[in-house]
Amino acid sequence: MTIVRWAPSPTGRIHLGNARPALLNWFFARRKGGKYVLRMDDTDLARSTREFADGIEVDLAWLGITPDLLVRQSERTDLYDAARDRLIADGRLYPCYETAGELDRRRARARALGRPPIYDRAALKLTDEDRARLESEGRKPHWRFKLDGRPVQFEDLIKGPQTVNTASMSDPVLIREDGSYLYTLPSVVDDIDLAITHVIRGEDHVSNTGTQIEIIEALGGTVPIFAHHNLLTDAQGQGFSKRLGSQSLADFRDEGYEALAVAIMASITGTSLPVEPYASLDEIAERLDFSMISHGSARFDPVELDGLNARLLHAMSYEDALHRLTSLGLEGEAIWLSLRDNLTKFNDIKDLAKLITGPVEPVIADEDREFLALAKAMLPAEPWSIDTWSEWTGALKTTTGRKGKALFLPLRLALTGRHDGPELKSLLPLVGRTGCLDRLP
Repeated sequence: MTIVRWAPSPTGRIHLGNARPALLNWFFARRKGGKYVLRMDDTDLARSTREFADGIEVDLAWLGITPDLLVRQSERTDLYDAARDRLIADGRLYPCYETAGELDRRRARARALGRPPIYDRAALKLTDEDRARLESEGRKPHWRFKLDGRPVQFEDLIKGPQTVNTASMSDPVLIREDGSYLYTLPSVVDDIDLAITHVIRGEDHVSNTGTQIEIIEALGGTVPIFAHHNLLTDAQGQGFSKRLGSQSLADFRDEGYEALAVAIMASITGTSLPVEPYASLDEIAERLDFSMISHGSARFDPVELDGLNARLLHAMSYEDALHRLTSLGLEGEAIWLSLRDNLTKFNDIKDLAKLITGPVEPVIADEDREFLALAKAMLPAEPWSIDTWSEWTGALKTTTGRKGKALFLPLRLALTGRHDGPELKSLLPLVGRTGCLDRLP
């Protein structure tokens, strides 16, 4: 069975950049009939909170993603401890006692000598007596994984054949001085334990993959298939970031955007599929293949989001809108059909509905008063239909000789107080004859 995982850190609200891999994993799992694991990477106890974790679940549900399994790394420490002990016993994890300052000086010296600033494995030369002396001085070790130092090759489902040469890398620190785990070891252990078959994530992780494959192999695990997608950037080409305060999914939700519009923008941008309305996430899952993902960056355009959001609303059926209309105190299919084509965000309908229910402040130019008085006198008798507007304006055109803007705009301004808005042919029957009489001078 195909099993994927999306692994956010609950250190803030997730943004569009986070939503991209969340959705691409979901599409892949749906397409393959597989399993979707939500893994909270909450080992950073200083920054991770349950509030942020709960927020992530809310955001996923809003997008339309329902994980098959939720795990929290903070509850799985025993697994990581066992992997740590095995790597130590096998000589692949070794203690180091250098301070951050000492490491910085070594890197600076290496650069000055024209050498790559990678760790020199000095800690491997320490004797038991050396380590005892350092610990008696109060030093606590951090632990590094001893890389094989070889070309690690893998086939990427998006980027094609990849090679990461771990000989050009420092042995990575897996455990901090305080005994807490960095990202890499828990991630690998979880991928093995949860039988993850495919790791779908941003291309900024390609360089990590060689290290992770070596650790997986050292622990006797099965190496998953990797797929590294292009990264979503903002309109200025800047990557989304919690630290930079990038707009979160919660912000988009609070601003009234449709979840599907946000999902389409987060996932389809930077692919060969058109950014246009789709019926559901499942339709995208059926159509989006990894071969369609560009190797260049994917730039998010907020103007494009506004347009897409509007197009989704303009195509929304009354049945799909009914519950939300009711929550706003609006009823009737005719109201929805007459107003939806003027919506950018759903809640805009609350103000637009006032064009029907009132109050409306008519805008009446002095030079149009005589014309509007005649229009009032010529209002057709009820019942009114979709044809009433053309019948009324046709009669006014014949009587006054007015046409085009000179005919229609004074009527629109008097009846709605706006230069633009819903078509008056559909609005007029909803306002009714009495309502129109009240607005005309």
